[in-house]
Amino acid sequence: VQLQAFGGGTVQAGDSLRLSCVASGRAISTQHMAWFRQAPGKEREFVAVVREIGISRYYSGSVKSRFTISRDNAKNTVYLQMNSLKPEDTAVYYCAAASITNWPPSRYDYWGQGTQVTVSS
Repeated sequence: VQLQAFGGGTVQAGDSLRLSCVASGRAISTQHMAWFRQAPGKEREFVAVVREIGISRYYSGSVKSRFTISRDNAKNTVYLQMNSLKPEDTAVYYCAAASITNWPPSRYDYWGQGTQVTVSS
């Protein structure tokens, strides 16, 4: 699976942004899909994951109630709607895919290139 993320940019605190991750090479209906992020000088951290058929989602505590992960299997695309953005959300955001063997996933097999999100105060 090849993953390509889009939609990053520079916004102000309180704004919204929607990231998209388009997959190719394999239908994402066979994958759990997730978003991770990595801020400068910090380790990569989990943001959100959605089950292959979209009925279950998990979020990190820092984004829950502000971010929404969704997927459109027909378009082979997963989204991350980010509302009420904060400066601490500034990071490179990555999408990832995991085999549906386990839920929630314990490992991710495919990673996309990141897209930069910068939130100014």
